[in-house]
Amino acid sequence: MSTKTEQAVYSHGHHRSVVEDHARRTAQDSAAFLIPHIKPTDTILDLGCGPGTITADLAELVPQGRVVGGDPVESVLKQAAEYAQSRGVSNVTFEKIDGNQLSFPDDSFDVVTCHQVLQHVKDPVGILKEMRRVVKPGGIVAAREADYKTFAWYPEPADLARWAQLYQQVAKTNGGEPNAGRYCHVWAREAGFDADKIEASWDHWRYSGERARQFSQSWSGRILQPGFLQTAVREGFATAEEIEQISKGWKAWGLEEDAFIAIPHGQILCRK
Repeated sequence: MSTKTEQAVYSHGHHRSVVEDHARRTAQDSAAFLIPHIKPTDTILDLGCGPGTITADLAELVPQGRVVGGDPVESVLKQAAEYAQSRGVSNVTFEKIDGNQLSFPDDSFDVVTCHQVLQHVKDPVGILKEMRRVVKPGGIVAAREADYKTFAWYPEPADLARWAQLYQQVAKTNGGEPNAGRYCHVWAREAGFDADKIEASWDHWRYSGERARQFSQSWSGRILQPGFLQTAVREGFATAEEIEQISKGWKAWGLEEDAFIAIPHGQILCRK
């Protein structure tokens, strides 16, 4: 078993602006590639579960099985547990977990999945190795990761172009890989999966209207949090005043009638 702990800084942080946006995610919009492979009796580990909305959806798909949601942040685990309880989902538990050192024996789960995790960690291959370790022979390891370099949006204000440039710099300085979507299949091979047992695909979110406004509000808050702002200022990538202006630019963009953003993702389904 690995003895490592996470070394990367989570650039987004866990401010309300982040967690509320994550809580809008569902298994249907974030794990559609995995759902057809889930059986009602499966045991599932959802790594990096956040506020638990995807986790609860997965639990409803396995009425004769169980789901464990894992995250290193206790405050979001509390929110996740309360959310599952509010929906009456009883076959799910939540645990404080570091993906670098999973607290489960080998061959424990039928499915091990993560969503928007590998882009934020120092050693994505090591995380996938741990996921592979705890999945049963014949089981599935799944991951879905955004690819920031291929985001597209309209309108195209200078503030968002500057944000995209800064995000690449900040995320990489913090130890992550913002363009993880394009690397998932390579990382899976490096983690020990046979190439013929890796199914790679590409999908995207498209936000417009109210959802674009919500996303703009989220990002206007995220970039003011320490994981982003402090790194950008400390490293000389931008001033605090410039980041404040970009925050306002995000808000203004979200109010545009025709605003939309497309967020591409790389996806992998790997058989052990």
